[in-house]
Amino acid sequence: MRKVVAIVGRPNVGKSTLFNRLTESRDAIVDSVSGVTRDRHYGIAEWNGVKFSVIDTGGYTINSEDVFEQAIRRQVELAVEESNVILYLVDWQSGITDYDEAIARLLRKSGKEVLLVCNKIDSPDKTPLAAEFYSLGLGEVYTVSAVNGGGTGDMLDALVELLGKPAAEEEDEPDIPRFAVVGRPNVGKSSLINALTGEDRNIVTDVAGTTRDTIGTRYRSYGFDFLLMDTAGIRKKAKVHDDLEFYSVIRSIRAIESSDVCFLLIDALEGLEKQDLNIFSMILKNKKGVVILVNKWDVYEKDQHSTRKLEEEIREKIAPFNDVPILFVSAMTKQRIYKALETGIEVFQNRKQRVSTSRLNDVMLEIIERTPPPAYKGKYVRIKYVTQLPTHVPSFVFFCNLPQYIKDPYKRFVENKLRENFTFTGVPINVFFRQK
Repeated sequence: MRKVVAIVGRPNVGKSTLFNRLTESRDAIVDSVSGVTRDRHYGIAEWNGVKFSVIDTGGYTINSEDVFEQAIRRQVELAVEESNVILYLVDWQSGITDYDEAIARLLRKSGKEVLLVCNKIDSPDKTPLAAEFYSLGLGEVYTVSAVNGGGTGDMLDALVELLGKPAAEEEDEPDIPRFAVVGRPNVGKSSLINALTGEDRNIVTDVAGTTRDTIGTRYRSYGFDFLLMDTAGIRKKAKVHDDLEFYSVIRSIRAIESSDVCFLLIDALEGLEKQDLNIFSMILKNKKGVVILVNKWDVYEKDQHSTRKLEEEIREKIAPFNDVPILFVSAMTKQRIYKALETGIEVFQNRKQRVSTSRLNDVMLEIIERTPPPAYKGKYVRIKYVTQLPTHVPSFVFFCNLPQYIKDPYKRFVENKLRENFTFTGVPINVFFRQK
């Protein structure tokens, strides 16, 4: 198993910039505004043949007016507990602050290996400016520039020495399903993941938009093994007022793009709104599997017809693609959340499904013979053969004499018949007509 390295420090010292430098990515949001990173953010780094996990944390503060202060502080403490080595990042430009001393005390009590790293040393003549940080009592001070990479080589040499060489070459993580939890802000995405994992993996508050980064959590319980990705809530473009919000939307879109199945959370109290439909459309455009979870069902005022009525309303709004599982759940009471996981696995398997060419032709050609494409200008379309393409997304090609004369209504008819005869619930499929 990979060793874990946590990057900690007070706000705005460059932790996310260093995280991106080590992981050779842009996964962590970087902005000049302090407090951008709120949740723990994981990545993989490698140096001299040693792979290790890196945790980016929120800025550790005390006695601030930030509503997230206590939650951020707890997230940092959790990251410290999880890690084998800690990179404690400080900034020479502001010198030693009360926050720096408070964090140093926390790290000394942790008993973990700590590398004290002074950031923003972008030229050799500034190196002596880091000398004052020796007074924190954490040993050697490594000077780096997270922006341009200066000094990171020496720091990483020291880091992998502390981590130790792996006994054997570590295996990459297996190819497992990737599930993205998406939806509008404040519908309960982080609460759902916390309920599933049984820990406060993500910060949860009543303030919409608490989660800004996309976070991956490996889930291995009850016979399941997959990656759960919590994402920042996606708002309408008109409501994206600052850069951070915009970056968060981009992260959410990328999570959808890199996922296999999306859990689309909607608020039972508000129903399926226009922005929910926009997210649903985004999932379909990316040809991802989808399960709709109606959250907060525990506080919804119900009668004996509530479930059926609300489900019908949702299916009507998402038509014509309404072959989608819809579950009524509660992240707070854990109602049906494990059924949601089972359904997600089923949709994942549907997406991977391969139908034999012989079976496809036996079923679909008979249907087409009974209901052939309409004639166009006196010309008749004759479909001779059908096969499934070897693609990640279920795709079917029908070979015929005049593919240009087949219109969208007949394409939808064929898709519906594919769904009726084969199991593709929750999965967008592609249907093509080509010249024989």
